[in-house]
Amino acid sequence: MKVYVSAIGIKRLAVSAVAGCGGVWRGMKWKNSLPAAGKRRLSHRTIRLFAGLLLPFLLVRTALLVFESAALCSSPIGCLTWRCFGGSDGALLREELTRALQEASGSENGGGISTVDGSNFDPVSFKDLVKDMTINRQDIKAFAFKTKAMIAKMEHIVKTAQWHESMYWHLAARGVPKSLHCLSLEMAEEYAVNAAARSRIPLPQYIHRLTDISFHHVVLLTDNILAASVVISSTLNTSRNPEKLVFHVVTDKKTYTSMHAWFSVNSIGSAVVEVKGLHQYDWPHEVNVAVKEMLEIHHQIWNHNYRSMKTEDLEYGNENYHKLDVLSPSSVSLLNHLRVYLPELFPDLNKVVFLDDDVVVQHDLSPLWDLDLNQKVVAAVVDSWYENRCGWLCGVNVFDLQRWRKSNITEVYHQWLKLSLNSGFELWHPGALPPVLLAFENHVHAIDHSWHISGLGYRYPLVDKQILETAGVVHFSGPAKPWLEIGSPEVEPSVSSQTLLLCG
Repeated sequence: MKVYVSAIGIKRLAVSAVAGCGGVWRGMKWKNSLPAAGKRRLSHRTIRLFAGLLLPFLLVRTALLVFESAALCSSPIGCLTWRCFGGSDGALLREELTRALQEASGSENGGGISTVDGSNFDPVSFKDLVKDMTINRQDIKAFAFKTKAMIAKMEHIVKTAQWHESMYWHLAARGVPKSLHCLSLEMAEEYAVNAAARSRIPLPQYIHRLTDISFHHVVLLTDNILAASVVISSTLNTSRNPEKLVFHVVTDKKTYTSMHAWFSVNSIGSAVVEVKGLHQYDWPHEVNVAVKEMLEIHHQIWNHNYRSMKTEDLEYGNENYHKLDVLSPSSVSLLNHLRVYLPELFPDLNKVVFLDDDVVVQHDLSPLWDLDLNQKVVAAVVDSWYENRCGWLCGVNVFDLQRWRKSNITEVYHQWLKLSLNSGFELWHPGALPPVLLAFENHVHAIDHSWHISGLGYRYPLVDKQILETAGVVHFSGPAKPWLEIGSPEVEPSVSSQTLLLCG
């Protein structure tokens, strides 16, 4: 049996009202029976997703009505009554349409249109589909294949739009806001014209604290003035003994004058801050060679990831969404990778707390210095276990530098980097952390999860509000940092007191 579309049936569909099918069709528009007071404004994203889910069902539903109308309308007078899938004719129609849809779904053809009727016509709307079916008197099989092609095309358009939206969001997050760029320039000018901005920090009477192991030493490796200020300010504001804190800020040569000027003209109370540029370190030749080799390999990793994203057929799932993260500037930042050289950076210290520059401290960190690491090198929140290997979170860590110096962790790290290079970067998924995690294997002491809540700074942070409020440190490991306009509004209240204090 072949059922064809009747022009009379189409006309009836355009002027008739069909009731009893879960709603009301009037003039081909769905009338919502909810009262006006219950309506809500929907975002474009919600509307796109809703339409993408509903459209296939509406197309099939409407087509069945059209085909049944054509089957039942045997006279020019037309049909006086339309039935919604009722009667034996309706059952036969549904059976034939089901077979056609199953055949279309199982076909590997991009739409299968040319295999059905030899036509290359690709409808872009339901109106075009109905017009083509009416003029050419297509059967149900042709309808199924053409509907499949049209829906597949619409899905591709929606997924492409979502992917582009994600890329634009990442670009907005990675760009340097004008306010931050201007802050660095203003501080550089202040360093040049203001003698106070060039004053020595810390003051001479506090120099001894920099190597005194009885104090609580905090390490930051950053070239972001505002980020460093947020970390230090939040740590001080939550500390029970701020006078025991010593902050070591290591930055690059281009940011040194700006960073120095900022902390010279902005007092932090009883604590001590040291600002040191990488150009001020006098390392042995073998360390300089190893650091240069490390950075070159990370540049090659970045180039490999970039080429892969340019050539592969990207899907639109979360896995590929996070591939954008490995292309961030931090992936090739020397400051980001120098954490594996903490013993060389601070040869006179035994224990330090390392903080990333995108964290906000919410509770006193003093207990971290009293931790017994059980003869381990690093204390961290353990995030996952895989084949008896732990994956721990970087960003809030306690390092026993004395025990680290007795190990071969840094050498093992370089070995894994070289193995990755020799394998064509196929040993692990893109990212800079795997060699670090592997190098510290069996050297990690797990601490309570409440100390470090990571994963913030993404578009949809899945963090319970209560957990967020009780966390010792919240980590904006995603690109949307709390000082950016695109920062998540759900977590802004918890950090606004810190950022507003420093941003004015």
